[in-house]
Amino acid sequence: MLARMSLSRCAALIVMVVALAVIATFLIFEHVFGYQPCPLCLQQRLPWYFGAPLAALIAATPEPQKRLRGVGLLLLALVFLISAGLGAYHAGVEWKFWPGPPGCSGQGAPADAASLLDQLQSIRVVSCTDAAWRLFGLSMAGWNVLVSLALVVVAAAGSLRVARSPGGDRAAPEARS
Repeated sequence: MLARMSLSRCAALIVMVVALAVIATFLIFEHVFGYQPCPLCLQQRLPWYFGAPLAALIAATPEPQKRLRGVGLLLLALVFLISAGLGAYHAGVEWKFWPGPPGCSGQGAPADAASLLDQLQSIRVVSCTDAAWRLFGLSMAGWNVLVSLALVVVAAAGSLRVARSPGGDRAAPEARS
């Protein structure tokens, strides 16, 4: 089935499947394993929530509208480039390369004693500076950068395939022996 599908549609499907897997992964980490996300973690999820359905729409674009699919893939590459930037910023905060936002570290100063008491009773701030989990030395933010950049490459390659192939972007037929 994939051999008969256009490469741009395959690219959109790959992005969609990977994006859905990433969304499932961070939701499992949160709801099954109990890892509470920090504010930057929650912000990093937004491109994934936008990118997965966008990739599905792009994959469903009919063949006569392949130019629209190419533009959509370019937009998808931009979405995941933003995701990589958010992940790199968060990873830099974790590695103490630069400070995170004040609301992310729990270091924001309250206006007065009454608001301090209110904050202490109602808010549990998860620090953005501490990586809750690492694999091969990379935190979830670091993995976000790598996976996002891989999807940028896939989406951009699919878009370029549409731009360079006026006759269509079907996969090349296999050689017969």
